[in-house]
Amino acid sequence: MPACGGGASAPVCLYIAVPAPQPHRDKEHADKGLEAWPVAMHERSSAPPRPGGQSASGFPDSSRRAARPNVPCVREHPVPVTDSASRIRSMATKAFVTGGTGFIGSHLVEALLARGDWEVRCLVRSRPKWLANLDIVPVPGTLFDTDAVQAALEGVDYVFHLGAVTRARSLQEFRRENVSAAEALLRAVRRVSGSVTKVVLASSLAAVGAAAQVPVDESTPLRPITRYGKSKAEMEALVRPQNGEGHAQVSGLPLCVVRPPAVYGPREMDIYHFVRAASRGICPVVRSLGAFSLVHVRDLVRGILQAAECETTAGETYFLGSEEACSWDQLHEAVTRVLGRRALRVPIPRQLVRPAGAAMELAGLLAGKYPPFNREKAREFRHAAKLCSSAKARRDFGYRQTVSLEEGLRETITWYRERGMLT
Repeated sequence: MPACGGGASAPVCLYIAVPAPQPHRDKEHADKGLEAWPVAMHERSSAPPRPGGQSASGFPDSSRRAARPNVPCVREHPVPVTDSASRIRSMATKAFVTGGTGFIGSHLVEALLARGDWEVRCLVRSRPKWLANLDIVPVPGTLFDTDAVQAALEGVDYVFHLGAVTRARSLQEFRRENVSAAEALLRAVRRVSGSVTKVVLASSLAAVGAAAQVPVDESTPLRPITRYGKSKAEMEALVRPQNGEGHAQVSGLPLCVVRPPAVYGPREMDIYHFVRAASRGICPVVRSLGAFSLVHVRDLVRGILQAAECETTAGETYFLGSEEACSWDQLHEAVTRVLGRRALRVPIPRQLVRPAGAAMELAGLLAGKYPPFNREKAREFRHAAKLCSSAKARRDFGYRQTVSLEEGLRETITWYRERGMLT
């Protein structure tokens, strides 16, 4: 299924355990660590002071920044990217991003850099991946490396937390990487909260889980049915007011939570399995699972930035999905049109989803890997909400879907083809 900042179920081939060829870019940088960066952190620390002044950590001194004006929201209509960019550039230029080496995070980093005068600091656990050729400030380590994170947060205006684990064998591992790590970040942000304009936390539609009615919205109770969904719901609980007061570690911070549904676009490697099957003339579909929300990564990134710059989003939660629901049949038709070939539609009975998940998990166990499609994902496929409403985001800051399904698939499939991933 497409990534979803994520983890909400959407199209996936039931033989997803078959390894996919890796894009050339990953192969090119597979053995390069942080030494591949054009400017290493120690080099920045020893460089001549910038005009704005620097702290001992090598990052710009926040005490010498000019005051930033409040940014008004744009309601009931789309926010033009050019206007949005000019407003943000006038008030802040520094961001700290977690998850920047991943699919959604790398697109966010590129969007920030495209604004022209942003300094983007990215937490890098090991390999830079998609960030290798970008002019960012790498921050080696994890969110549990307190000193490194604290130094990286100095003078930062925006914090985007997209880092997460989407597959793990135990709830304990999910909680460490998705809950404890987020809490560690928020604790560090609290120490420099005077300089931070907004903190955006990426949750997931998976946090909702089972729902009595669809599409779900921000008022729908959270009843997650997977370990990943539970960890995202627990992360949200860190910042949800308890009896009128925020969490002890993060109360008073300008926090905003965004919940993407399934996400697709260049670099996404789950919908790829569906596309690859169609390119070979076979297109498995599970019609009885109903429609789902599927958002292109460019729309999602635009929504994340709009939520960050809107002055009234603190303390709020937003779904950032698509205005149009997508069905398996629609996905099949759009993919085959873009591929320019026919593909046999193979109906998959709903009752086979669960045993298929068990079989994939067993195969992964024998291979020493935990597959993307497993028993938990099968349960999410069958019982979790997959369709969400973005009406609140549209009302509060003008979020809209701008990339049609066919346009987004054409861009995505072109990316696969350019890397020799489709035959």
